[in-house]
Amino acid sequence: MADYAKPVPAPSTSTRFFWEGCRAHQLVLQRCSSCDAFRFPPSVICPECLSTDWEVAPLSGRGTVHTFGVYHRLYHKAFEPELPYVVGIIELEEGPRLLSNVVGCRPEDVYCGMSVRVVFEDITDEATLYKFEPDSPP
Repeated sequence: MADYAKPVPAPSTSTRFFWEGCRAHQLVLQRCSSCDAFRFPPSVICPECLSTDWEVAPLSGRGTVHTFGVYHRLYHKAFEPELPYVVGIIELEEGPRLLSNVVGCRPEDVYCGMSVRVVFEDITDEATLYKFEPDSPP
């Protein structure tokens, strides 16, 4: 893999499972073992039922653009070739919302309510990012 100049995720004890899932090209989140509520961001206590029991649960990887912004200004030199780029809040089919890039289309084609699906980008031998692209009709 070529040298990657952008910031690389630094998994913590509480997020390691998430980044390992990305590395395996699978979107996963914490799910409460007691009430089935998803926990995002990761937490030791379920915000719904206060249980401390949880499991790693796979997600469909499909959702909709809840809101987004198009970045035209350079904030980090390594992102210059991608200007303009889209950063959005994606509401997953299962309910949680994730912050990520919307790729695979022109920034002016992104809209709230747009159907998207997760895609993965292996950026180093140890790190993989999740992003979202327009979902093709079935």
